Amino acid sequence: MVKNDTISLEVNINLQEYQLEIEEREEKEERLPKQVFNWVFKHFKFMFVPGASLEELERKSFEYEKTRSQRKFIRRLKSVLTILGIVIIFVIVTMAVFPQWISPFTLEHLTGIHPSAFGQPNPVNILGRTAQGRDVFGRLIFGARTSLTIALPSIMISVLGGVFFGVIAAYFRGWVDTVIMRISDVFMAFPSLVLALVIIKIAGAQVEYILMVWGILGIPFYARLIRGNVLQARELPYVQAAKVAGAGNFRIMFKHILPNTIQPIIISFTFNIGGIILSLAALSFLGLGDASLVEWGNDIAFARGNLYTAPWASLWPGFMILFTVLGFMLVGDGLRDALDPRLKNL
Repeated sequence: MVKNDTISLEVNINLQEYQLEIEEREEKEERLPKQVFNWVFKHFKFMFVPGASLEELERKSFEYEKTRSQRKFIRRLKSVLTILGIVIIFVIVTMAVFPQWISPFTLEHLTGIHPSAFGQPNPVNILGRTAQGRDVFGRLIFGARTSLTIALPSIMISVLGGVFFGVIAAYFRGWVDTVIMRISDVFMAFPSLVLALVIIKIAGAQVEYILMVWGILGIPFYARLIRGNVLQARELPYVQAAKVAGAGNFRIMFKHILPNTIQPIIISFTFNIGGIILSLAALSFLGLGDASLVEWGNDIAFARGNLYTAPWASLWPGFMILFTVLGFMLVGDGLRDALDPRLKNL
């Protein structure tokens, strides 16, 4: 008897809970049209006025960006083309740093004179031989070291000199700006390749002179590039605050202004490395490079008269130039997308 009463009591409780759930569901369904109407009325401006914003969404977006902004630069570099460029540069740098481990022949062998001029590809010389019987594959590997050894110091001279003169010209203005910019205009008025040909012809085709020439000729470009950004930054409040605090001119220029205007320089740095490698190859192709160097442009120049009989001797050095320049261009394009504030919402 007691057991039956317990069962009937549980059934009544379950029925009551079920009825309460049904009533709550009906109440929600009745309130739903009213809630929708109230939401539409409250956010009428957001829904129908172009450009209107919603405070709640703005707040959530702000909170989200605070937690994600620190990784934004890395996220922007994760595009397929940028990663491809990084891989290409990694391969080239590895060839330049460890050529004696990768090349099947030593540097002495690759700079000597051997029989079998323009030998065809074979198991020993997998990419064939050059006009002097040198292994094409080995010279491709050692040529990476030559290209980077000249390109990187040259671009560093250009960047350091251009940043120094550009920041000074933009900060002090007046006659200082006029003198520096007019000298830059004179250098930029001449084609850089023609001017380099003249200087190298006079000074000599040694690698030191080639490196210095390309470094000096790049200074006006970087000076003009940084000057425009510094002209805008020098009027900002933080610069005025630094002056009021008693900071010296050089401290303001290179500690406060330069870090906030350096992004275009970083982007152009990677782009112009490829340009210097191309210019170096052009000098060598025209016969004004250092013939003693293992360099891709020299190999193309030596084999340009045998394009039909021995295409491998000039094809592979040309491909390496294309491969290297493409890698730096892709990385430069990725850095531009990551650092340019105008592209942050794309």
